Amino acid sequence: MDVTLDSIRDIQLYQPAKGYRFSVDALLLFEFVNLKTVRNIADLGAGSGIVGILLAKRYPHSQGTLFELQESLVSLAEKNTALNRIHDRVKVVKCDLRNRALLSSPSRQFDLVVSNPPFRTCKSGLLNIEEEKAIARHEIMLKLDELAAAAAALLKIRGRFCLIHHPNRLVELIVALKKRGMEPKRLRFVHSSPATEAKMVLIEAVKGGRTGLKVEKPSYIYKEDGSYTDEMKAVYIL
Repeated sequence: MDVTLDSIRDIQLYQPAKGYRFSVDALLLFEFVNLKTVRNIADLGAGSGIVGILLAKRYPHSQGTLFELQESLVSLAEKNTALNRIHDRVKVVKCDLRNRALLSSPSRQFDLVVSNPPFRTCKSGLLNIEEEKAIARHEIMLKLDELAAAAAALLKIRGRFCLIHHPNRLVELIVALKKRGMEPKRLRFVHSSPATEAKMVLIEAVKGGRTGLKVEKPSYIYKEDGSYTDEMKAVYIL
């Protein structure tokens, strides 16, 4: 597989040259996490590992597990944990998150679970002809309710699940979270610019949490002149 070596914030990352590559979604998700301390982190559908690795660097005393289904991306994630010198506390697990048996061993030990999952159902949008991209973007191998079930199985009581998704599936997402005992507590919409409708939504849910949702101020990626907002510049650069 052809790969590129890229730098972002304080990490380096091997990525497929033509397969699934991280986008701004991953960085927005990373920035959305606001816990003061974290002991155990799980990244569901980790890809080449960007979100889990960034969080491991932010929380240097944490342990992490990157769950990924696709063998090619598992291999890259393992290379990337070694490249960033965190392989002693961040492991990569090849795992189909629909298989409860594979999740039974680390069950309920995580205080933070994150995910940048496939946004689209298999009936919406054009399927990418490259299987790696298609699985990452469409719910071919993991549906929203199955993702919520996996997160709930891994989280401790009062543990937090942070994810990014498409706004047109927000109601479905909230229903899936509440069905699995995770109460939405924070919500933030992401817009391309102040003049556009939301293109993404960030949500944090607490396992066993009380009812009460805080809607944070919107996030804008671009100014009216097309340049990055100060907030987005800070996301890309330390």
